[in-house]
Amino acid sequence: MKITSFGTTTLLFDDGNSQILFDAHFTRPSVRQYLFKRVSSDEEVIEGMLKKYNVNRLEGIFISHSHYDHVMDAPFLSKKTGATIYGSKTTKNIALGEKVNKNNIVVFKDYRVYEIGDFKITVIPSKHSKPRVFNNDLGEEIKRPLRRHRKLRNFKEGGSYDFYIENNDKSYLIHPSCNYIENRLKDFEVDVLFLALAGITKMDEKTKNEFFHETIGMTKAKLVLPIHWDNFFKPLDEPTKTMPRIAEKTDHVLFELVNYCEDHGVDTVLQLPRTSFHV
Repeated sequence: MKITSFGTTTLLFDDGNSQILFDAHFTRPSVRQYLFKRVSSDEEVIEGMLKKYNVNRLEGIFISHSHYDHVMDAPFLSKKTGATIYGSKTTKNIALGEKVNKNNIVVFKDYRVYEIGDFKITVIPSKHSKPRVFNNDLGEEIKRPLRRHRKLRNFKEGGSYDFYIENNDKSYLIHPSCNYIENRLKDFEVDVLFLALAGITKMDEKTKNEFFHETIGMTKAKLVLPIHWDNFFKPLDEPTKTMPRIAEKTDHVLFELVNYCEDHGVDTVLQLPRTSFHV
């Protein structure tokens, strides 16, 4: 399996036959754009990434929740490639607002297994990280098509999900939000865990240890790759940066993750945006 990261929680899985994208955030608007402007997908950036990484067999786009940094570019990608978007009702209304063909939109169901080629993808209800001023909309839905050139703050969470991925003899879990539901992942042992860290700085030590136990420990992951640690206000064609220290103490958080994995005999690797590896 070849897995390419595009930063935040956007991951491309490619088994040589089918390509599946998890979340879709290539257009990375600045803070100023987030606060003051209406935005749409940067088609030039997206097409450049598609060409550079040979995204020519994309069959599915799975959206973990409907904040802009997870769903923003899914409609353009679906129209460009013909891939089906899988997501919540809120994701569906974002796609319909961008005039995605309704036949290319699937509102997924909890714990349903979706088979695409040799992929089996289970949708697991999850929990978003604790809200802050800029994302204090947890549980809110978009109930009608969201039209183009919208402000980024028009996006709503619409429910959060994890993805358990099976392909041949390997299993993977994408946990795109830094929170947990007790015992939710006990039946999902994996080889590779992609673990979101955005928001962990705000956890106390007890909650942090519980978070690691409920994700890394519960899945018995052999390899952990942190996701959602990079500064998603910076474009993909600039050097990768972490979030400002006022928001996240990323260096300290990564150190704590390494310590936990080291103490529990788990490998961990940091994957930069726009890099691929085979596992």
